[in-house]
Amino acid sequence: MLFLDEDIDLSPTEIGIYNYICANLDKVVYMRIRELANATFVSTSTILRFCQKFGCQGYADFKVKLLDYQKSIEKDHRLQSQDVQNELFDFFEDVYSQEMQENMNEAVRLILESDLLFFLGTETSGIMAEYAANLFSSLFTFSCVIKEPQNCPEYLLPDYLNSHMCLIVLSQDEGRGDLIDYIRRMKAHHITIISISNCLNSEIVKLADLNIDYRIKISLLNNMDMQSQIPVMYILEKLSRLVYYYKHQQQLFMENI
Repeated sequence: MLFLDEDIDLSPTEIGIYNYICANLDKVVYMRIRELANATFVSTSTILRFCQKFGCQGYADFKVKLLDYQKSIEKDHRLQSQDVQNELFDFFEDVYSQEMQENMNEAVRLILESDLLFFLGTETSGIMAEYAANLFSSLFTFSCVIKEPQNCPEYLLPDYLNSHMCLIVLSQDEGRGDLIDYIRRMKAHHITIISISNCLNSEIVKLADLNIDYRIKISLLNNMDMQSQIPVMYILEKLSRLVYYYKHQQQLFMENI
């Protein structure tokens, strides 16, 4: 409740004061106690008792904490408003760059040469990997998702399939140690590796045969990762459509020979 982490018991009159403060926060932080009392149709003593329930010694102390609370809200709102739009504008400008187009075309070539796709990711990237596996399974070829590398040991894969597999790694940071170790082992089997990453200097990118970099700023909100997944989804959907298109073009060509 306001600047408190826990709920407190309020009387019906105090709930009315609380609702008024929440609805008029930008005004209340500058109100005198008498002005707040008049606005909420109560006495100043009722306002003081209300402030004490919030752990404040008096109205002045309450206003200081309320002002800090208002500033924290405004900061959160600024972070929310400046994140997605600016980041996505930059990303969609890069989409049409020659480097991005060449990387996308090369990724399509590598995928078309594969008969089995694995999408690897953890945490948020794991969710996107699962989406990608479902998407490519419906449009191109059977695809699997790997969200916990230790549960999918590479030695279970037949060696004769190595040249027919492609591992697509989704990563928005430097990557966990077990993730990197798994990629190293897959690479030792000469399996093609494509990374879709936001961290150019990561070991994942260095190990990949090809990297598609979406270059979006990492956003934190109250120490929580708020990085947009829209660029990753765009790349995955763009790749799936290109792969689907070229696959059918190849089929039409073979049918007309």
